[in-house]
Amino acid sequence: MSVQRVVPFALIQKQKGLVLMKVLLIRDVYNLGRAGEIKKVANGYGRNFLIPQKLAVMATPGALKQVEKIQQAAEKRRIALNEEMAGVAEKIKGLELSFTAKVGETGHLYGSITQQMIADAIEEKSGVKIDRHWIESQPLREVGVHHVKVRLTFDLIPEIKVTIESEEEAEKAEKAIKEKEKEEKKEKKKLPTIDEIPSFTEPNQDGEKE
Repeated sequence: MSVQRVVPFALIQKQKGLVLMKVLLIRDVYNLGRAGEIKKVANGYGRNFLIPQKLAVMATPGALKQVEKIQQAAEKRRIALNEEMAGVAEKIKGLELSFTAKVGETGHLYGSITQQMIADAIEEKSGVKIDRHWIESQPLREVGVHHVKVRLTFDLIPEIKVTIESEEEAEKAEKAIKEKEKEEKKEKKKLPTIDEIPSFTEPNQDGEKE
């Protein structure tokens, strides 16, 4: 009779090149979970980031007894922060930004539109100062319309529209607008003024014009 050896889960993951650990979140961590939740994370991520940043603690029996208390405190913080940032969310929701850039034949930019450039454009257009780390986007490297999310809080994530156009196309469009304006001015000059329009008087009862 063969005996099947039970291999600990952490050891299995280590053999695959990854060691996981259980942590209890004490703060909301975007894309991971809310405060009070237990999560399995990479050992390095937990020990080198979550725990030192006071975002989580080891999921020990003692820590798990504090879950309800942690959740209640987090809910109060969440409500207060959402109320504080609600006005900002309203100001930037649906905001439309436009950029021009040098573009190659394939439609890819020479360079990119970065998070900082987007944050600066938001501030210039809305008056709201945004941290570049709140912009949920990799550097944009293609022309066209991009829908970009701005993470203000765990719950408030308004979306903005970023349009990137090639400098050449933008110059053509601007030139076309100027040409159209010139044509409209010419047409206006051709129209007679009020003083140039001949007056017309109604005939009197005898058929003579007054």
